[in-house]
Amino acid sequence: MTFQQQIQQGIPTELPQSKPYETQINHAPKRKEILSDEEKKLALKNALRYFEPKFHAELLPEFNEELEKYGRIYMYRFRPDYEMKARDIAEYPGKSEQAKAIMLMIQNNLDYAVAQHPHELITYGGNGAVFSNWAQYLLTMKYLSEMTDEQTLTMYSGHPMGLFPSHKDAPRVVVTNGMMIPNYSKPDDWEKFNALGVSQYGQMTAGSYMYIGPQGIVHGTTITVLNAFRKINKEPKGGLFVTSGLGGMSGAQPKAGNIAGCITVIAEVNPKITKIRHEQKWVNEIHENLDELVARVRKAQENQETVSLAYLGNIVDIWEKFDEENLKIDIGSDQTSLHNPWAGGYYPVGQSFEESNTMMAENPELFKEKVQETLRRHASAINKHTAKGTYFFDYGNAFLLEASRAGADIMSENPTIGREFKYPSYVQDIMGPMCFDYGFGPFRWVCTSGKPEDLQKTDDIACAVLEEIIKTSPEEIQQQMKDNITWIKGAQENNLVVGSQARILYADAEGRMKIAEAFNKAIKNEEIGAVVLGRDHHDVSGTDSPYRETSNIYDGSRFTADMAIHNVIGDSFRGATWVSIHNGGGVGWGEVINGGFGMLLDGSDDADRRLKSMLFWDVNNGISRRSWARNEGAVFAIKRAMEAEPNLKVTLPNIVDERLF
Repeated sequence: MTFQQQIQQGIPTELPQSKPYETQINHAPKRKEILSDEEKKLALKNALRYFEPKFHAELLPEFNEELEKYGRIYMYRFRPDYEMKARDIAEYPGKSEQAKAIMLMIQNNLDYAVAQHPHELITYGGNGAVFSNWAQYLLTMKYLSEMTDEQTLTMYSGHPMGLFPSHKDAPRVVVTNGMMIPNYSKPDDWEKFNALGVSQYGQMTAGSYMYIGPQGIVHGTTITVLNAFRKINKEPKGGLFVTSGLGGMSGAQPKAGNIAGCITVIAEVNPKITKIRHEQKWVNEIHENLDELVARVRKAQENQETVSLAYLGNIVDIWEKFDEENLKIDIGSDQTSLHNPWAGGYYPVGQSFEESNTMMAENPELFKEKVQETLRRHASAINKHTAKGTYFFDYGNAFLLEASRAGADIMSENPTIGREFKYPSYVQDIMGPMCFDYGFGPFRWVCTSGKPEDLQKTDDIACAVLEEIIKTSPEEIQQQMKDNITWIKGAQENNLVVGSQARILYADAEGRMKIAEAFNKAIKNEEIGAVVLGRDHHDVSGTDSPYRETSNIYDGSRFTADMAIHNVIGDSFRGATWVSIHNGGGVGWGEVINGGFGMLLDGSDDADRRLKSMLFWDVNNGISRRSWARNEGAVFAIKRAMEAEPNLKVTLPNIVDERLF
């Protein structure tokens, strides 16, 4: 069958041959044993309901073996034979261009060059899934190939519930992931309900089909690193940035360090993923000996090199060794997947990667003890460096939260509301007050033609728009504008594309709307093909996350999730092509609610109308919430938005004189 025929077929009418387990692929670790015998039976029934009864006798022992061996039923047999990648939108079968764009984005998330564990349908973060099994993928793609612009596909945590009648301005797809009753959002609840096949962890842009490879986080990390050096009044050149994690969020940190111009040392315990990131040129060198690493760093400091050095080993060993050697770390962070600490997101010091994976599956309680012991050592070593002047920040991976739960020396001696830890979240000190409060966040787009020349044209259009806007921009946002113009001008030379022809750029509502409008005009004039707009959920308005995105909200509302829910509801009726809302994300299941969207620009007047309506809300919803929390930059930004749009009327806070208390 052709590619189009395979998509249209959905779940095959005849069973495909079983597929061998490909050991060269980076696979998800075995999940821990958590289901009772009765629950295992239920998980198998849940899996078999995708298939006709005549196949059940053959599939039952196979699915049971997967459940016993991997802790999940992935249905490997049904993995498609065609290459998994984003194709030209014209290659997808279907009646709706919007549906074809969504198929393209789904396949991009599962591209082997993009996905962390492609055979387990996991895009990043150790457990950020697009689907829970291959039957869900096949059925979803079939539905999308049949969909018209008068239907909406409803997705329940990876499961395509079905196509429902709607209308052309409704979203084509509505996605929910892991939306648990609040009392059932503990880590073990994810393990249990995911193993049962009834819920999944969509991360942020994995389960919402909006991941664009590591480029997405490279830009945010670049801005973070640049501003971290600004905070300590030091130029990045010759400065040392120490961090960890090449797997869950790809090679973003070393690449960002190189763009910023510093020396980056990054630890990673997985040999396979370290090798991949080196081959992809996301990290310059790999080192396995600590003494050699120390010597190499000293040489880089002397020569003021811009270089990224991966250490194949545990990050704790680096922090402790650099302390012994009195090697000055300028800025430090961590980006292991600590939202997922007991299932492969963080590894204990003092034992091999293989030993850890075995312990994780066979003795999870001991594994948890070892992880928490490592977190205490990790925090202790960081404390020694910060006493010498290192600027350390939590990079939104739940490091401080999990370290505190492990009993590490990480709490502030003089805590205030929102400042319980010794160290800030990077949002508290950097991204929140410098970017989010002013409406700047990770706007992104994908060229559906797959042509590099289209991406170049969109880069040029975006740059021209920003250079025009900066001429009249107020002083308060001049730095953000300059950083983004610099970024977009250097985007091509930094070889950031992995998978689809995509770009990310931090922009405010004005920038997003004007760039999108210019794209739509270029599409109408047939200068470029159709473009998908989106953003990371890690943004101004989409995510309620008390230890990350909303950590600089100090009015007591940071543990509420009203903003994210309003965001996705508002996007739905203002013209988004698809919307998503998730429990979970970069800081963990039960710790955050985040929403996202996708929007197809096809050059039509309808697209022009939708983009102006939706993008304005998508940003200003968040600015209004931040301004009500009395965030100075957000008050400035929402007043400016009201001046530009007479129909916007936002409740502003009155400031209380502290002397009254």
